[in-house]
Amino acid sequence: MFRVPWMDDEGTIRMNRGYRVQFSSAIGPYKGGLRFHPSVTLSVIKFLGFEQCFKNALTTLPMGGGKGGTDFNPKGKSDNEVMRFCQSFMTELHKHIGSTTDVPAGDIGVGGREIGYLYGQYKRLENEFTGVLTGKAMEWGGSNIRPEATGYGCVYFGLEVLKDQSDSIEGKRCLVSGSGNVAQYAAEKLLQLGAVVLTMSDSNGYIYEPEGFTLEQVHQVMHIKNVVRGSLKDYKSSTGKFVAGQRCWNVDTKADIALPCATQNEIEYEDAVKLVSKGVKLVLEGANMPTDAEAIRHFNKSGVILGAAKAANAGGVAVSGLEMAQNAGMVTWSFEQVNDRLKVCSTVGYCSVTYSLSAQSICG
Repeated sequence: MFRVPWMDDEGTIRMNRGYRVQFSSAIGPYKGGLRFHPSVTLSVIKFLGFEQCFKNALTTLPMGGGKGGTDFNPKGKSDNEVMRFCQSFMTELHKHIGSTTDVPAGDIGVGGREIGYLYGQYKRLENEFTGVLTGKAMEWGGSNIRPEATGYGCVYFGLEVLKDQSDSIEGKRCLVSGSGNVAQYAAEKLLQLGAVVLTMSDSNGYIYEPEGFTLEQVHQVMHIKNVVRGSLKDYKSSTGKFVAGQRCWNVDTKADIALPCATQNEIEYEDAVKLVSKGVKLVLEGANMPTDAEAIRHFNKSGVILGAAKAANAGGVAVSGLEMAQNAGMVTWSFEQVNDRLKVCSTVGYCSVTYSLSAQSICG
């Protein structure tokens, strides 16, 4: 835990709190994202870091578990303010990380821009080009499919679940929450595989497309969030509508699959009841622990299959591990090579989960 002083555009010195929790390096370097959000506290980082140990192990790649972040809010800040904050943050963090020690990545509030500022400061301080961060741009050591990895991996995990049920994803009506990296690319992959994406959301409300999003509409959401850095209130569509101040689980329509891809505890008991009444049979957790305990109990009682976050959203850290491997070998794999390896990691993760459940039921 450390202080992070930085200067805003008016020349005023601001102060935030930074965190990095290192849980386990038993099977590889500490590995876990950095979260920039006002809700970040030491306890939040601890529980995310603890979960990360198990998630990383499920990928079968040599990665331990850790997590970091700060209560700094990048929303509403200029590029220069974010850069100055990231440089100050890395000035302390660089003492504790390394390509074989601890390899942070992005999380909520930390995308390609922030990773770039952090990595630039690390290089300035350490004078070396090394894979100390993942989620980097392709031009300086990044990996193909890293931005897409968590969303794609969540969908690939769902494919394995459906295959076990002798079912397919084609035509399935999907409720997606969130509009960040995970939600964007989960929606994109669902559409590519023939599913129908009905909703996307942010902190201001949700978009409902009664006939389902098109790829062009998903790309509009990407532009709003990644380029303009605005709200879904700015979404333009002749077929859809924006519903302010509500979660997308309130939408009045039938659905088959729910993908909570926003944040922790976004599905509470009341939301679970609504989803079951809509006909949802599968929940794929794209976010970290988005379903609270009461909601999980209701899903279990109602026969809903829950793809838990530790396995379902491990695609991001799996490709982070593949990025580390590419950095270590000073090579770059093609989109197809990384995508194939991600599919393998998702399949192995699902098989590990089902094997563990079978062993538990055999042992009573």
